[in-house]
Amino acid sequence: MRKRVRQSYYKAQNKKVQSLIAANKITPHVWRLSEANIIEALNAQGYNAKKIKKISYLKHQISISYWDKNGGVCSGFFSYRIFARWQQAVERLVYNCGNTRELQRLSELIEYEYTHYPYPWEIQEAINNTVENCTCELTALESYKQTVRREVACIG
Repeated sequence: MRKRVRQSYYKAQNKKVQSLIAANKITPHVWRLSEANIIEALNAQGYNAKKIKKISYLKHQISISYWDKNGGVCSGFFSYRIFARWQQAVERLVYNCGNTRELQRLSELIEYEYTHYPYPWEIQEAINNTVENCTCELTALESYKQTVRREVACIG
């Protein structure tokens, strides 16, 4: 029994940092993005998408066939990270962190994301602002809780 406890402790301490998808924090392959959202994201990335022909949701990316503004059919594999839905999912993870330690672990995953995957700067900036704001709020809340505990301990 003792060996098993040590092994699981060791694994927990040295857990590899990975992408939000690989860590099962976000599961975009179950999303069903609207055609308007897809066209908007593709056009923001410089593609001239007019109408969507076919969509295949894969675990780590989305395959899209579309008609461009000239009537030609184009297709490609695109990262889920270019969609507003991705930003919303990451921000939801940040908002759901209950303390600064949990937020720090999530921030490490987000930093891994930034170094390994291209992000539109608007999405990266919005996520960074959310992390920063939540860090300030959680730090203030934890500080307040410590102050209250000290005051209660002094009274009691």
